[in-house]
Amino acid sequence: MKKIDYKWTALSCTTLGALFSVLSGSTLLIALPSIMKDLHTSMSIVTWTIMGYMLVMTILVPSIGRMADMVGRKKLYVSGFAVFTLTSILCSISQTGLQLLVFRMIQAVGGALMVANSTAIVADAFPKRELGKALGINSMIICVASVAGPILGGFLISIGWRSIFYINIPIGIIGTFWAAFKLKETKVPFEKQKFDINGTVAFSAGMLALLTALTLGGFSGWFNIYVLTLFLVAIILLTLFVKIENTVEAPMLDLRLLKTRVLAFAFAANFLNGVARGAVTFLLIFYLQGVKGVDPMLAGILLSPFAIAMMIVSPFSGWLSDKYGVRILSSVGLLISAVGLAGLMIIKPDTPIIELIIWMSIMGFGSGMFFAPNTSAIMGGVPADKRGIAAGLRTMLTNAGMVLSIAICMAIISSSISPDAMQALFVGSQVGGQGIATGQFITGLRTAFTLCFVFSLLAAFISYLRGPSAVWEEEEEEKEDRVYN
Repeated sequence: MKKIDYKWTALSCTTLGALFSVLSGSTLLIALPSIMKDLHTSMSIVTWTIMGYMLVMTILVPSIGRMADMVGRKKLYVSGFAVFTLTSILCSISQTGLQLLVFRMIQAVGGALMVANSTAIVADAFPKRELGKALGINSMIICVASVAGPILGGFLISIGWRSIFYINIPIGIIGTFWAAFKLKETKVPFEKQKFDINGTVAFSAGMLALLTALTLGGFSGWFNIYVLTLFLVAIILLTLFVKIENTVEAPMLDLRLLKTRVLAFAFAANFLNGVARGAVTFLLIFYLQGVKGVDPMLAGILLSPFAIAMMIVSPFSGWLSDKYGVRILSSVGLLISAVGLAGLMIIKPDTPIIELIIWMSIMGFGSGMFFAPNTSAIMGGVPADKRGIAAGLRTMLTNAGMVLSIAICMAIISSSISPDAMQALFVGSQVGGQGIATGQFITGLRTAFTLCFVFSLLAAFISYLRGPSAVWEEEEEEKEDRVYN
């Protein structure tokens, strides 16, 4: 197969993986109230099926990215597809909320293997001048999954929430074999590389402590002794990690990536955008199924404008970034997202659905302008042997931002409404003003959206501060000649 043709094959493999993982997550999100009622489990357990998955992904992707740079991306990506498929079977037969949580966290290992390698595989296959377009197409497919997921989830709930995992099985089998037979290693891993075990252990333990503290703080209070202890442990371990990375010959995370201005600000904007939008869908599910009293399928349809707008814009923004650069495009995109969040700041119990659709569409338009160009700036700004690390770091920061977003917003909501009322609201057993403090909940919701708005503005400011493109010792033309000729 010619290299010029292989790039589209590689894109098809990674796109199928993205479709697989995003579809699984978005269908599950809309099904959480049904799972909670059917398994007779607590709200904290079902929330952790989402949070725990993101936590494991956040911890693992940087070290997996480094491992991929050492041993190659294909075998890890294919393994991730297989693990994700197998754990979908296990999730479908879960009998308790705790079982589902455990299987979901194992599933996150498969997700991390796919996500940490997919962007790097695309970056290896496409020349830099076409990378924005390729990532834009990839983002568009992710948006399709984001649109279809909640609607499909709402439909599948009428059959039974377990069918959400059943549908993963044929997709996973096809994707595993397609990647196994079609993907190639486009670069030979460097020989005699050492894996940074000490740095990996310090980083993984430190991030686990930090993200657990952020998550628990949102539910049990930020001044809880266990939360404060976890924060202290995280600070110590992550400080030790930085010291290790600055002394070892082959670090797990090359901190030079953060010393280059354009990359540092691109990564920071990625993280802040995760904080800005991570909790939005989660909060709107509360609002639509609790306050508005709509059924899961309609809730899924009503959540789709965000993803539809993003789906339309992403390919064009990627193409535009290839021609005109990233800085203005991504920064304006974040400002547009902030406008959508500003509209949600004035949400009321009787806010018309059409108004919600407008604000979500604006948010999706802005996000579509940001994602592909910013990812292209990151992946096109690092040498080939650092792409796994860069992709892993980008995913880690996005997920960390989303974990922080949900934790903080849940803390805000929890402080405005009693736990019993929140649980009743979540499962839809009490809607509107029937037995829940609707006014207090809406106040908390507005406060949460206001915080998201502030972080979106901050992300836009940081994005604009990025400097000129990174220059590495390896010339781009030489790299492209090696890959394509």
